[in-house]
Amino acid sequence: MARTTHTVTNQPPPLVGYDVYTGDRALVEAVERHLDPGLLEEARESLALLGRATGSEQVREWGEQANENPPRLRTHDRYGHRVDEVHFHPAWHRLLGRSVSAGLTDAWDRPGGHVRRAAGFLVATQAEAGHGCPLSMTHAAVPALRIKPELAEVWEPAARSHVYERALLPVAEKPGALLGMAMTEKQGGSDVRANTTEARPLAAGEYVLTGHKWFCSAPMSDAFLVLAQAPAGLTCFLVPRVLADGSRNAFAIQRLKDKLGNRSNASAEVEFDGTTWARRIGEEGRGVRSIMGMVAATRLDCVLGSAALMRQAVAQAVHHCAHRSAFGGPLAEKPLMRNVLADLALESEAATVLGMRLAAAYDAAEDGGADADRERALLRIAVPVAKYWVTKRCTPVVTEALECLGGNGYVEESGMPRLLRESPLNSVWEGSGNVQALDVVRVLRTEPLSLDAFLREVGAARGADHRFDRAVRDLLAELADLNGIEARARRLVERMALVLQGALLVRWAPPEVADAFCAARLGGDGGAAFGTLPHTLDLRAVVERARVEV
Repeated sequence: MARTTHTVTNQPPPLVGYDVYTGDRALVEAVERHLDPGLLEEARESLALLGRATGSEQVREWGEQANENPPRLRTHDRYGHRVDEVHFHPAWHRLLGRSVSAGLTDAWDRPGGHVRRAAGFLVATQAEAGHGCPLSMTHAAVPALRIKPELAEVWEPAARSHVYERALLPVAEKPGALLGMAMTEKQGGSDVRANTTEARPLAAGEYVLTGHKWFCSAPMSDAFLVLAQAPAGLTCFLVPRVLADGSRNAFAIQRLKDKLGNRSNASAEVEFDGTTWARRIGEEGRGVRSIMGMVAATRLDCVLGSAALMRQAVAQAVHHCAHRSAFGGPLAEKPLMRNVLADLALESEAATVLGMRLAAAYDAAEDGGADADRERALLRIAVPVAKYWVTKRCTPVVTEALECLGGNGYVEESGMPRLLRESPLNSVWEGSGNVQALDVVRVLRTEPLSLDAFLREVGAARGADHRFDRAVRDLLAELADLNGIEARARRLVERMALVLQGALLVRWAPPEVADAFCAARLGGDGGAAFGTLPHTLDLRAVVERARVEV
């Protein structure tokens, strides 16, 4: 009898069949910290339900299918009529339907809505990040819609609905709708004031558009926020796909982008032919001001999306190393590997804690309490700070986590290459690093209340750790001198982000987490690569905190 040569040993079981929410201690603690006690029981139940679904084998399979079967553009029907439709694999619709039903487009004016929605977004996108794009834009469109009350009356209930309806129909006939945006053009990119798309007035508030948009996110959506040049300057418009009479608006999809990652989600170039009907949002010439609420909300989702990618990558790495043996014992117990895992876990937890604190600031700003103005001021500076730093940390975290799996991590079936391809996206979307850094500089120069709110947030942690206190003093010295600030803006914003993360961890994280973060990120006792934490720290506790129990 021939000997068997394919007995499988020393391979970890797949990380499925677990609760993505309750398995994330940092996230659970953030929800319980920031939510009113009267909302906690319901929130725990709904988030655990979403967490169990996200960690299930079925939903993970949907994520794989949606990624492996990217959307297809269908410009014409069989008879030659222009239809401009994007077709998705059924798994995409299942993922999107589950997330919409979980309320991930419904946060505004809902008690604790932003914290609950942020936690759900962080959980759900771990199954497949691509479907987070339409969720994010639909959620973020609400502040812009509210500038025009008659538009908000029609579109806001559909955007905040917990029902996913994929068919292109007039909004009055839909139980739920998705919204996208088409801002950038090939000649301008982030410099949207260079846009050349023209808006010609018709009746009061109605226009027709002519132009080309280089990036239209989620082109299958029911309506889009669009920037175009009206007679008085750059203006914001709402462009529906289907008009009230059931006819299709002129919205020609020229092609879908072939992207590095985010492949389950469609991004397109679109053309407006001079008959594209639109409704104005806000005053003519104030288009950038009209979209700033949407931009801020989507920037926060970039932070949350990156935190989700990091959390999933770290969970996979810790799980693998806990079950894989090498050199006489579990990998996770080897001092050097433990150092790597702990370092990755620190970065993941810091991103989660910061993202959830900003979601809580949205809730506090909306509830009209004594701290509302200060929380709004904090958001104005802390969102671009967080967006700059957290999104930039995502790719190195995912890369190192992939390496923890060795060759297995380089194989598509592990899921790690998909996370890696996705990881640079949030740093690019909604303004890349320089745009964020310069936005912070603008706030420092013109909005002193925002800097005051930031320093108050940081100051709440002073006196608890000498390394943190020294980092605050160094930051204050740098903020006191704004000469040449543009050239050193990235360095300054990085320091602001690290000090803010350190403040939150000192206040709320377990001592071993705060100690390690302050030592390595603020005290200079860490190297440029992951796995260079001081060996005297309690790294075992940090790793165990990041581990998922299946």
